[in-house]
Amino acid sequence: MTHYLDFEKPLAEIEGKAEELRAMARGTSEMDVSAEAAALDQKAAQLLKDLYAKLTPWRKCQVARHPERPHCKDYIEALFTEYMPLAGDRNFAEDEAVMGGLARFEDQPVVVIGHEKGHDTGSRLKRNFGMARPEGYRKAVRLMDMADRFGLPVVTLVDTPGAYPGKGAEERGQSEAIARATEKCLQIGVPLVSVVIGEGGSGGAVAFATANRVAMLEHSVYSVISPEGCASILWKDAEKMREAAEALRLTAQDLLKLGVCDRVIPEPLGGAHRAPADTVAAVGAAIGQMLSEMSGTSRAELVAARRSKFLAIGSKGLAA
Repeated sequence: MTHYLDFEKPLAEIEGKAEELRAMARGTSEMDVSAEAAALDQKAAQLLKDLYAKLTPWRKCQVARHPERPHCKDYIEALFTEYMPLAGDRNFAEDEAVMGGLARFEDQPVVVIGHEKGHDTGSRLKRNFGMARPEGYRKAVRLMDMADRFGLPVVTLVDTPGAYPGKGAEERGQSEAIARATEKCLQIGVPLVSVVIGEGGSGGAVAFATANRVAMLEHSVYSVISPEGCASILWKDAEKMREAAEALRLTAQDLLKLGVCDRVIPEPLGGAHRAPADTVAAVGAAIGQMLSEMSGTSRAELVAARRSKFLAIGSKGLAA
């Protein structure tokens, strides 16, 4: 059953009517509804195009959070071969919100790390809705260390509302773990590419996305705080999330202009969830291009370019 977002309700009605007609026709051989159903399909296609022609930042947030979007596990299964997951931070526990391990990408050995939200109630609870605890970030540091030691490129897939803010996570050093992961991103002497595939929330995303190349899917978002959280702080009213989303400049298109991301990966009409295979293929192509751009670059050059990239963010605005 298709999950429709709030602003897609008119589309849901039209597509629902078309399906009802076809269901009625399947029950009898005397009814021919092909023309009526085709007309409804055409109307739905045009409405879908109109809805997605100019999404507001808040609507992009909704699309980025769509439960049927491809998640980290989907990308790993489709794009990487010989994936060997590695678990635990060798200190406290295994964090199911963070996937990571050794794999091959286009026959090239790599280390892949990403946030996994889960697809249903059980897996979402297991994965803590993609909100990593300190052990998740320490696992990522361990994997990046290993990649650096063996000269393996690192690919990260970002999709998290933010790091988990629970009491236990704070007691185990959540902020320190995020800082260490961000520091490790800046230190490793191998190519590091990152793709924001859904939500890029706060430091929990930065810890994986301090990369040589950062790409974002067309309807993904990346911000220091969620629109709801921002609205609660600024206006003491979470319902002002639409205004907050506008102010945060969190869309891929805004962040490309600001120099926070390097490329925007187009999504199928209606969002990644309407054609997951096409989206996964587009992300794979972008990862391949980004890795090839750094082929033959020395360790020192990779580290220097990465540091310079992030130190330069915001300089255009200051200069203006």
